[in-house]
Amino acid sequence: MKIYNILHTYPVEIFNQQADKFHERGKKMDLIDIIERQQLKESIPDLGPGDTVRIQIKVVEGGKERLQAFEGICISRNGNGVNEMFTLRKIASHGIGVERTFPIHSPRLANIEIKRRGDVRRAKLYYLRKRIGKAATRVKEKRFK
Repeated sequence: MKIYNILHTYPVEIFNQQADKFHERGKKMDLIDIIERQQLKESIPDLGPGDTVRIQIKVVEGGKERLQAFEGICISRNGNGVNEMFTLRKIASHGIGVERTFPIHSPRLANIEIKRRGDVRRAKLYYLRKRIGKAATRVKEKRFK
């Protein structure tokens, strides 16, 4: 009789075979680690704080699915593995700031495009929240030699 894991999709024997192949710090990997590795996206751009990023989000309305764009400055990036997230901030109409946090490996993200690279000295740009108007989006552009 085969024992199935919590997801009821893969027999445990398959995980044992994969765990024998991969070793992490000299120990066999857990079932959770194997599932998480399968969920990671391959091609992720190297985005960081200060970068102006445009992303395409898959939005389901009724029975239809469409892409919705969101463009803003990346003010933070944190986590690792499947739990890695980044936060974008944009100034909407009438000077109201809108922040959205996205998981990098989410299947809802269709496309991540970096518009410009920002040259900042902080890992978190929370100070932009206090700025008003154009100053809230002003980040020096990184120059490459």
